[in-house]
Amino acid sequence: MEIGIAEAKAKLDTEPKTVLLDVREPQEYALARIDGSLLIPMNSVPAELQKLEALADDADILVLCHHGVRSLQVAAWLQARGIENAVSIKGGIDRWSAEIDPAIPRY
Repeated sequence: MEIGIAEAKAKLDTEPKTVLLDVREPQEYALARIDGSLLIPMNSVPAELQKLEALADDADILVLCHHGVRSLQVAAWLQARGIENAVSIKGGIDRWSAEIDPAIPRY
């Protein structure tokens, strides 16, 4: 249900259809974000289920939040609804900034 930072980066680099779903709040997204990510705040995910199902038909969905707690909950929720290729990025954008791209601000 979780994917490590390095594996997530590799997947995004080599599989262009991979969806990077950011489930943080808009104010968090404004502070720090990964280019190309799709912002759907956690509380809005149920309303966007059909959109996510359509995206999941063609690609894996990597779910991202600040530290990995919300993203794990969303990935589990999506999997319970049949989107088995949804996984949480362990450590969230905070770890991404620390290990992959230090230009992304940490907060």
